[in-house]
Amino acid sequence: MKKWTMIVFVMMLALVSILPAAAMAADGAVTKGQIVAGVSFRDQPNTSSNVIRMLKTNEIVTVTKMVTNNWYQIQDAQGVAGYVSTSAKYINIISNAKIIYGVNFRTAPASDSTSKVIRMLSKGEEVLVLAKVNDSWYKAKDANGTVGYVSTGSKYMVTDFTVVIPDMPLADEVEAVIDAGMNYLGTPYEFGSDRNDPTTFDCSDFTQTAFWDALHFSIPSDSAAQGTYVQSLGPIVTDWTKLKRGDLMFFSSYKGSKASDYAGMNPLKEAITHVGIYLGDGNVLHTYSVDSGGVRIDSIAGKQWENRFLYGGSVLR
Repeated sequence: MKKWTMIVFVMMLALVSILPAAAMAADGAVTKGQIVAGVSFRDQPNTSSNVIRMLKTNEIVTVTKMVTNNWYQIQDAQGVAGYVSTSAKYINIISNAKIIYGVNFRTAPASDSTSKVIRMLSKGEEVLVLAKVNDSWYKAKDANGTVGYVSTGSKYMVTDFTVVIPDMPLADEVEAVIDAGMNYLGTPYEFGSDRNDPTTFDCSDFTQTAFWDALHFSIPSDSAAQGTYVQSLGPIVTDWTKLKRGDLMFFSSYKGSKASDYAGMNPLKEAITHVGIYLGDGNVLHTYSVDSGGVRIDSIAGKQWENRFLYGGSVLR
């Protein structure tokens, strides 16, 4: 009898260890939108595509992807997938997070006397995270439109930031871009790569994709235009040792292996032919040829990259 009791006990322990993971999987957050005014539900993300039907005012849809600045990929209540305009006059994003354990909803991002509890957010409630204030607090809006602050702790809520990216501290935005770029290490190089296909990259396609994936932030699609854009934001840096982590770096064409081959080069007049993301500590994340193996990290000092460097700067403010 004791033997069977022990077997049952072990089986119960195994079941208990599985249940939390299953519960978490079931509690996954999605991004939801509410239709503001009747709008075409299309089978492709363009206005010349077929209209599946008209989405009605107040209809709730699941937003699965932000395809471009102008189009969301969505799924309606019947499970039909399609595309809808991102314009605020047609759709309003209403949630991107779900409460999985009761948590205080506060008037300020603090848990002391400077912050009052508005109410307790209940398990199962869906909220819209508007901003990440710091590592401990989100700014959020509940279903009633009340704005407050809630803990970022993963035991309290699950989030979906793949569609709508909340405002973040600059340092977090920088790390998000770098993380997005690092996800593509080893991705093959292709000159003139398709900007909608992340299976290959040229240099500027890679940097553009990293910013889009991380922040849904659009930068120009070629290296020269990216350089002009950074110049327009100013100030730029011509000494690479003074760059900040996450800055874009712009380079001239290869002219030779010696520093003297680049003597007298005017960084603001020289044609930009290459771009990468500065990682700090003298390293750049980029892609530049088929033979080099695609997206990779290279050191700068004493290499061709130091000689070819024109200027750099941030697109994030």
